[in-house]
This record gives sequence, C-alpha cells and structure tokens, in this order.
Amino acid sequence: MRSTWTDSRLDDFKDHVDSRLDDLNGRVSELSTRVDGLSGRIDNLQHTMIQGFIALTVALFTGFIALAGLIVTKL
Repeated sequence: MRSTWTDSRLDDFKDHVDSRLDDLNGRVSELSTRVDGLSGRIDNLQHTMIQGFIALTVALFTGFIALAGLIVTKL
C-alpha cells in the first residue's frame, strides 16, 4: 500500500468525493420532495378520518335519541 499520495491522486480523490456528494445531495432532495408529498396525503387521510368519526358519532347520538324517544312514548 502506498504511504504517500501525489497531488494528482489527491485531486482525483477530491473530484470523486465531490461527485459522490453531489449525487447524494440530489437523492436527498428527491427524497425530501417525496416525503413532503406523502405528508400531504397523510394529512388528507387524517382529515377524512376525523370527518368519518364525527359522522359516526352523530349517527350514534341520533340513534340513542330516537331510542329514548321510542321508550318515552311507549310509557
């Protein structure tokens, strides 16, 4: 194994590292964009789930009121 590095070898190594870091930066940017899109979809799903929960709660409450009304009118 070499114990010294020539200037040209160091320059080649630096260029190689720079290009790899540029590739990594591009991948991270792409991943960030995809995560932002996924975050928006999750927010929409959460909104839909809350609306469904409210609808089920209203339906359940209405059913209990109707049942109570039936019981009161039959007494």
